[in-house]
Amino acid sequence: MPCRASIRQEDGSDGARKIVDMTGLKIREAQSGDEVELAAMMALLWPDGTVEEHRREAAAVVRSGMSGTLPGVIFLAIDASEKPAGFLYAGLRSHADGCDISRPVGFIEGWFVREESRRHGIGSALMGAGEVWARAQGCLEMGSDALIENEESQSAHDALGFEVVDRCVHFRKNL
Repeated sequence: MPCRASIRQEDGSDGARKIVDMTGLKIREAQSGDEVELAAMMALLWPDGTVEEHRREAAAVVRSGMSGTLPGVIFLAIDASEKPAGFLYAGLRSHADGCDISRPVGFIEGWFVREESRRHGIGSALMGAGEVWARAQGCLEMGSDALIENEESQSAHDALGFEVVDRCVHFRKNL
């Protein structure tokens, strides 16, 4: 049965903000101690990086609340069996393709749900948490991207109301 997370913020006893629902799925901000699980999922999403590189990146975002020089956050989905099911890494950007250039935009840096947990509303709940965060940063738009061959990601974005604003082929040449 699909999870339908209500996008409601609560302050936990540890002071961390979390998004909760009534079906056992919990979406919360990543915290110290989550880095190993996050790094494992990040390596599945971005296999060109090492698990250690991803662990360091996750740790930096969790520790500082920054993605580079601008605010950032990683949300973690915890399923009913208390296992990490996915994550959403959002950051603030000064601009994003197809978005109003006069104001910052929330940007989905990474969005991943474990294969066995897909099609249960977890990705949607994660995106909802990212949107709540971006609105709290003063954003009116959310940007994202996907590789041109990643049709599953494109479909997921489409299902959540994103619109395609550009398609691009990037080139490089050794000199």
